[in-house]
Amino acid sequence: MTTILFRPVGLRELGLIWDKGMREFPPRLPHQPIFYPVANTEYAHQIARDWNIVDEKSGFAGFVTAFELDGSYLSNFAPHTVGSSQHVEYWIPAESLSSFNDAIRGLIRLENGFFGPAFTGHVPDAFGLKGKDAIAQFVALHKSWEYSTFDVACEVSANRKTIFLNWLFWLRHDFSKFGINQEQREMLLGRLKQCWEFNHIEVPLPQTTND
Repeated sequence: MTTILFRPVGLRELGLIWDKGMREFPPRLPHQPIFYPVANTEYAHQIARDWNIVDEKSGFAGFVTAFELDGSYLSNFAPHTVGSSQHVEYWIPAESLSSFNDAIRGLIRLENGFFGPAFTGHVPDAFGLKGKDAIAQFVALHKSWEYSTFDVACEVSANRKTIFLNWLFWLRHDFSKFGINQEQREMLLGRLKQCWEFNHIEVPLPQTTND
């Protein structure tokens, strides 16, 4: 039997989770003795939406991740209520995070994302999107599609981490002042998703979610 837990994360931590195939959380830093997953999606959304988007270390973004954990392993830890009845979390010592990761069943899912005005997104260091922020990336992909669908498919494969990390931002952002109306945005997102599936990438792109 498994239990669904949630973890609000910033852009950097989400990138580290991606690097592990969306199967485990990164080790804690020396000044982070405790790992804090939470028990419900409302609490995770509150942290991601209200705290992470104003935090520079979080990349001015808050993401809600969800995952299934082996229930027998979780029974080793008591839940803690740290505010209202909604604010329930587990306190996992840093030295136990490795065994905690081993108890995760399946992939860690990306369920939602929130973005502050200063968000620039994940910026890759190679290929056609090199050095571009999240907005410039989408504009470049839009222009590239007009003359070479193959180049876009290759870019998606080469910079799949960037596509994944910036996807929810692209779903929300208004690109009209860059000459991309809502219909064109939706069309390009659909084409990028097709490229993602064409490349047989194991981790699925997150679905459209509501605030």
